[in-house]
Amino acid sequence: MQHITDFLRAHPDLRYIFTGGKGGVGKTIGAAALAYQFAQEGKRTLLASLNPVHSLTSVFGQDLSGGQIKQVQGVPNLYAVEVDASDVVARYRENIAVRVREFLKYADIPVDSKPFVDIAVTNPAFEESAMFDKMVDIMLQEGQQYDKLVFDTAAVANAIRLIGLSKIYGLWLQRMIESRKEALSLRVQLSFRKEKIMEEVKKDPMLADLIGMNERFERVKKVLIDPEKTAFFFVTLPLMLPISVVTRFIKQVTAYDIPVGGVVVNGVISREEADRARDDEYLQNKFREQANYLRIIQEQLGDLVRCYVPLYKSEIHGLDALRQAARDMFDPDQEWALALV
Repeated sequence: MQHITDFLRAHPDLRYIFTGGKGGVGKTIGAAALAYQFAQEGKRTLLASLNPVHSLTSVFGQDLSGGQIKQVQGVPNLYAVEVDASDVVARYRENIAVRVREFLKYADIPVDSKPFVDIAVTNPAFEESAMFDKMVDIMLQEGQQYDKLVFDTAAVANAIRLIGLSKIYGLWLQRMIESRKEALSLRVQLSFRKEKIMEEVKKDPMLADLIGMNERFERVKKVLIDPEKTAFFFVTLPLMLPISVVTRFIKQVTAYDIPVGGVVVNGVISREEADRARDDEYLQNKFREQANYLRIIQEQLGDLVRCYVPLYKSEIHGLDALRQAARDMFDPDQEWALALV
């Protein structure tokens, strides 16, 4: 097992760190602890929640809502934002409406554009597309002011669609650019005043948009698949369903060429805690059950496990609780957990 401290030390140029996993396993805690640790080491750090159901405000015990980057009070070097993609969604809707109207006018099709716009903006991945675009904005613009960017992603289904867009988006853009070029070329061939049409084609706003989007995407894709710049950490509990989800999630993310940083095992009941609660039948049963799941984690994910975090008596809320979680996460002494396997 390469502890997370050793992993990060071996990858000093990591700049984009993602956390993900099944819902309710502690992804936000993992992301917050990572960001807190980076900030404590003097690195200017931005923690961004890409989860539609944000939790940073609850974890830090201070208002981080509103979609604007805010400094985390009490932690120098740490900034956070609960990303609000509503402005991107609104921009998308307007942009698509303009382009659809342009296309119908260009093709000389006398129909109402509204039904076409409604169909375009109600596709299942529209929100993820907007969130992906916002993530790209952060990585290419606001993120340039920070040494480390930590992204807390949504539960698996949303995260897969979000991360998956990094590959699908590129294929779609390339196809759209080629189609647009073919359409413009055909227009020039069929026109009588070719010079005038050529000038119009050179200024085609739709092609310019697509090329601009593709250039942004290529810049982001380059860092997303760079193992020296990007790492995806998975968080799991010692329970069957979260383990299965993480195992499947790792394969899916790897298929998109996103580098895997490792796995954080959260909510582990220590032997010391179990001994203190000998009369607690529920906890004793959970402790015995946990041993089996820890063995499964070791067998299936052993080389990727980076640290174990204990189960706390109450949820992480506020800076004091988060500091403790970060201390446990980055404590190189993991014998207490390894002895349970």
